[in-house]
Amino acid sequence: MSSTSPAVGRALDVLLHLASRPGPVQGSALIRDIGMPRSSAYHLLDVLIERGFVVHLPDQRAYALGFSAFEVGAAYLRHEPLEHIARPILKRLVAAVGETAHLGILYGAESVYLLKEQPQTAGVPVTLVTDVGVRLPAHLTANGRSILAHLSAAQVRALFPSSATFIHRTERGPNSLAELRRILQTEREQGWAEEAGMITEGLQSVAACAFDHAGRPVAAFSATRREDRPNTALPTLVEAVRGAARQLTQALSGHAPDGWF
Repeated sequence: MSSTSPAVGRALDVLLHLASRPGPVQGSALIRDIGMPRSSAYHLLDVLIERGFVVHLPDQRAYALGFSAFEVGAAYLRHEPLEHIARPILKRLVAAVGETAHLGILYGAESVYLLKEQPQTAGVPVTLVTDVGVRLPAHLTANGRSILAHLSAAQVRALFPSSATFIHRTERGPNSLAELRRILQTEREQGWAEEAGMITEGLQSVAACAFDHAGRPVAAFSATRREDRPNTALPTLVEAVRGAARQLTQALSGHAPDGWF
């Protein structure tokens, strides 16, 4: 810890300690392990909570990383290394299924698309609102929900508080945090996410996420087809995006949940 910036050093100690643990850490254990005076520790935690880097779980008397910490990590992964690694995987995915596909990440409560690839000879044209850099509500996109499904309940609650208004582009999509959680649970259990007509009527997308070295979801591949005249059967599309997610996970030296792939 720097002698000139003790508060900064302590804050980083807290974040690194929480990042190294598989789940929430009780306040007493956190203070003991970091070796901070009790009053100073709780003051620092209050500041980190206010800035969104830490989440307090009062029912467990514990603390966990907040979404601002996730955003910092996602910002790092948005740079060229991730795109460079993922681009050939995305190209192979599109060549295999003949449908338009994307690589996306989560930025706050939005999906952000880093890469887009279209088939060279599409049997049925697909007109999409998505493009590189476009942001869409994560709760409506298969890409975003495939990542949201692997965040903790506290992180999802921080992104979609009970007072949040759930935006719709069409008449479809979750209307509340409880409804979103039910969808995320189903999609986590099946291993992939799906949206049909939530972004554009008549279009269906499926997605699967890749994981980093700590088992955290970092990015997702999604593929989109027309519901009326698809080029590829749904099971084939699902298998393809999950295969792409597995390849990216391996390329990142990542670790998926046991038995995930």
